[in-house]
Amino acid sequence: MRQCDWDENQVCRSCGINYAPPKPLRPFHLAFPVDDLATAKKFYVETLGCSTGREKEESCVFKFYGHQIVAHLVPRMPELSTSPVDGKQVPAMHFGIVMEWKDWHQLKAKFEADNIEFAIGPYTRYEDQPGSQATMFIIDPCGNHLEFKSFKDDSAIFDSNW
Repeated sequence: MRQCDWDENQVCRSCGINYAPPKPLRPFHLAFPVDDLATAKKFYVETLGCSTGREKEESCVFKFYGHQIVAHLVPRMPELSTSPVDGKQVPAMHFGIVMEWKDWHQLKAKFEADNIEFAIGPYTRYEDQPGSQATMFIIDPCGNHLEFKSFKDDSAIFDSNW
């Protein structure tokens, strides 16, 4: 029987087994362009419920579901390309969040109650297939597309077999 000798990172010096618990996920950072910072700020705060962080004349940091997204003022928005996904033209450049199933449905109801216009309305993509997911796209006032999606089974999020 081997006797483990852990280092300060909880890795055994003898066998190399890592006994450390999984580290909590750190927030990601995403920068995106906007051509009207004041209008973008209003949308991200009032429509999406983001709080703001550091603000400058040329940028604004938002807390987006625990992640850091930063709107950067640009003179002109980039041209948008789309690609076909499940019979819909999905913007190739978009960002969003994978939500819990119940939370996604609550947000969908909120968007509908607030008459938020959908770029791609709520539906189940890849229905009855592995990787099935609820999805919806909205557009911020500057033309950035945001996707909100949810999986009934989170193991499908990174599943490479479908």
